[in-house]
Amino acid sequence: MLILQTLRWGTQHGYGISQAIRAGSNEILQVETGSLYPALHRLEKRGWIKSEWKTSANKQRAKYYRLTPAGKKHLASEQSRWAQLVDAMAAVMQSRENEA
Repeated sequence: MLILQTLRWGTQHGYGISQAIRAGSNEILQVETGSLYPALHRLEKRGWIKSEWKTSANKQRAKYYRLTPAGKKHLASEQSRWAQLVDAMAAVMQSRENEA
């Protein structure tokens, strides 16, 4: 979900995606290369992202990823499920606080 959200902001290469997640989480979430690239391959296989080779700002060849319409739809669904999960967890936490 975080990768898809990052790509919602625009096309990005792998390192840029990991940096966006890191910066967006105030340095709390760090996506390692060994996790990121297999996840990108799975997302591409499912049709949620597309990739193409381009030259990066530092003149190196890099694979850039973008969100597909199917990826946008899946992200919206996941965001809805995430919101439900957060609400459910908050409700459980609140009920425990009220008992104490």
